[in-house]
Amino acid sequence: MLDDVTISQPAAAPRLTRADGSPLRILVVDDEASLTDLLSMALRYEGWDVKSANGGQEALSTAREWKPDAMVLDVMMPDLDGLQVLGRLRQNNDDTPVLFLTAKDSVEDRVTGLTAGGDDYVTKPFSLEEVVARLRGLIRRSQISVSEAGDSRIVVGDLVLDEESYEVARAGRPIELTATEFELLRFLMRNPRRVLSKAQILDRVWSYDFGGKSSVVEIYISYLRKKIDAGETPMIHTVRGVGYVIKPTS
Repeated sequence: MLDDVTISQPAAAPRLTRADGSPLRILVVDDEASLTDLLSMALRYEGWDVKSANGGQEALSTAREWKPDAMVLDVMMPDLDGLQVLGRLRQNNDDTPVLFLTAKDSVEDRVTGLTAGGDDYVTKPFSLEEVVARLRGLIRRSQISVSEAGDSRIVVGDLVLDEESYEVARAGRPIELTATEFELLRFLMRNPRRVLSKAQILDRVWSYDFGGKSSVVEIYISYLRKKIDAGETPMIHTVRGVGYVIKPTS
């Protein structure tokens, strides 16, 4: 329902495009046509190319054929719900950044969505400005950045992150990360031995004020630990009441 949406004039921001300068492709999925129309209008205002789908099956076929750069995906839909759609995308090695729209606001629901492979979420009621801001953050995190210094590698102990090839390895062991995990690890590794607060991480990695919902940081730190520290001496440490720090093991 449109009662779930607040309309406000978004602040001017640099236009985001694909690497070749063409418009970004955004797929909006919701079974309420009035809502998809409103979201599509707001996203086209950003200069993006937008398509919509009114159910899970249509979303999967459109994503397969059109190859969007990001998706806005409603959780509650009559045929396939958003979690099922995301699960099928990830099974097919589709790592398109996904922003969930949901009426649910419990910690368990948010954790379920993120654990399933979602990148972010907006709970209803929401503002169009918030959806645009979250999408911009997802897109920035999913794009590969090259170090201006010419050396694309960041090294902390036996952990190596290459900003140009988007590769991560520990002691020569390749590690697969999502776009958000990669950006979080990059921020930690660019600040070795420095304790970073949840607020600092939210501001740098998510590029948006989560309104105190810092549990997303804890979730993604746990993801990194499972991948980076599995079977190894831990490099990522919690400083209770302060934040997180990464440091070499020796």
